[in-house]
Amino acid sequence: MSAKFGPAGAAESFKTMGYKKTIQIGEYLNKFGLDHFEYQCGQGVRIGEAPARELGKALADCGITVSVHAPYFISLSSVEEEKRDNSINYILASARAVDFMGGDRIVIHSGSCSKMTREEALALAKETMKKARQALIDNGLEHIHCCPETMGKINQLGDLSEVLEICSVDDSFIPTIDFGHLNARTLGSIKTKADYAAILDEIENRLGHDRAKIFHSHFSKIEYTEKGGEKKHLTFEDEIYGPQYEPLMELIYERGLSPTFICESAGTQTEDAQTMKLYYEGLMG
Repeated sequence: MSAKFGPAGAAESFKTMGYKKTIQIGEYLNKFGLDHFEYQCGQGVRIGEAPARELGKALADCGITVSVHAPYFISLSSVEEEKRDNSINYILASARAVDFMGGDRIVIHSGSCSKMTREEALALAKETMKKARQALIDNGLEHIHCCPETMGKINQLGDLSEVLEICSVDDSFIPTIDFGHLNARTLGSIKTKADYAAILDEIENRLGHDRAKIFHSHFSKIEYTEKGGEKKHLTFEDEIYGPQYEPLMELIYERGLSPTFICESAGTQTEDAQTMKLYYEGLMG
């Protein structure tokens, strides 16, 4: 079992290469040698059962697995109970969508701290995720993995420690480690192989080897500011902000890990995912 690579949504080249319908995404990704696709529901879960099943079959026929990014407006730590309850419904809808597609992972934003302490926000997020997990079980979706994501803005809930704490709520939760986000919110702290190793070690120490081996991941270079952290996603052509993918790929290979890497570069996510995969495969000989 080895690492998987794919884009978040369709890159600009999807259209420039002549593709028009999402159902063609598998054929498109095959041309780049990629093996995963993350379907975007950031603005809401708007895909019905029939088209979701059709897309899932088309991807499977091309040998491509699938995950879903849940709506951006999920707020696990909202001070308003109604918003937290709505967030559970969004998680449930995302889980149904990915299940129809034949996948089993949904990526979930961790939330914000608003006007409360980080500890208070984290406690609310953990309680919301506990209820979300029960909702999945009650609806026959216990096989779906919720994947809370590390966030890029400094004032957002979702640094590495907080995401691992949320994942400790249930053994089925798998962290989405967004290395670009972590680099942005720490103002460029990820520079060396040792920096990556420390992150991977913390995942294993907190969640155990089984989940550390198969963690979910987002990767892109991200511009950041000293006050806020994440500003905007870049492409691999950027030579200023980082982080660099090569040391991470080397560690993944050396440790025998099997994460799923989703590239979120700005418009070149397919090409940059291919770049990561080719480097990784080169290490395998």
